[in-house]
Amino acid sequence: MLSFALGIGSQNTQGDWLDVYYPAPLLEPEDALVAAARKALDAPGGNAVVSFLPEHCAALAQALEAAGNAEQTELVEALSASQRPLVAVFLESDQAPESVPEVYLKLHLLSHRLVKPHGVDLSGMFGVLRNIAWTNEGPIDIEELPSRRLRARMEGRPLSVDCVDKFPKMTDYVVPAGVRIADTARVRLGAYLGEGTTVMHEGFVNFNAGAEGPGMVEGRISAGVVVGKGSDLGGGCSTMGTLSGGGNIVIKVGEGCLIGANAGIGIPLGDRCTVEAGLYITSGAKIAVLDEKGQEVKTVSARELANQDDMLLRRNSVSGRIECLTNKSAIALNEALHAHN
Repeated sequence: MLSFALGIGSQNTQGDWLDVYYPAPLLEPEDALVAAARKALDAPGGNAVVSFLPEHCAALAQALEAAGNAEQTELVEALSASQRPLVAVFLESDQAPESVPEVYLKLHLLSHRLVKPHGVDLSGMFGVLRNIAWTNEGPIDIEELPSRRLRARMEGRPLSVDCVDKFPKMTDYVVPAGVRIADTARVRLGAYLGEGTTVMHEGFVNFNAGAEGPGMVEGRISAGVVVGKGSDLGGGCSTMGTLSGGGNIVIKVGEGCLIGANAGIGIPLGDRCTVEAGLYITSGAKIAVLDEKGQEVKTVSARELANQDDMLLRRNSVSGRIECLTNKSAIALNEALHAHN
């Protein structure tokens, strides 16, 4: 069993799911717990999404208590007072999600650090999710926004639309321990932030991506990109994701790396690499590889240097060519900035 979770969500007037919040999702739950929940909710085998009402909570809580799971029992007892739609999701296997509750569960697993980026199948989820108006009154179906706005105005309430997107911000659902996020709107649900990660105001972390921590993120971590321990992303820098342009190479940043301000990478980096500020390395860029004496050994395409350790990538200020030297030392993190006590 991959995962089991009980959630509370929002639906539009047609009964379609807009979002789901899972307070305590489980990874690889005990068989007895899953069996008890399936029986209490009359859930079918395999992957299943089961909506249930508050009046079903008493029987479900009794079943989970008999299965010996106090945390889930307490959660069900709390949900019994809900006036919002309730749902239970059973993921027997890791398959492409077919419903909004399944997508949200997998995004929660990532942000709860129960799985790492690329650890679950999210293929096809853009076709499952819909654009949502994320407001101070919660998610609203974009087609229903005009009527909701009018109603709010008539009742004298402000209705503020923070954004229109398929994904909400992570901190409305999950706040991992030991992280700092200067602007929470710039971290999407489904981001993975390891302990000791700091995301500054200009930092951005997409879904199914993140940083293992500790590290400083002042640039962009695109979808699918993972930044290793002890690495810093300078202000305005970029990591090329795979959502646009037809790219299929998984970009990563190894441990102890530094990508300078306004720099960027279109190739994966190994450990202890430095990219000079303002230098964007695309996979087809021609790079002169230099020896320890600064003499050119060969010229290669950047893709040939993918995943290599100990590289210093810079642009020669006289000739303008891109050069690769041996990086003698890893960067040193600012211990004061990375303290999360």
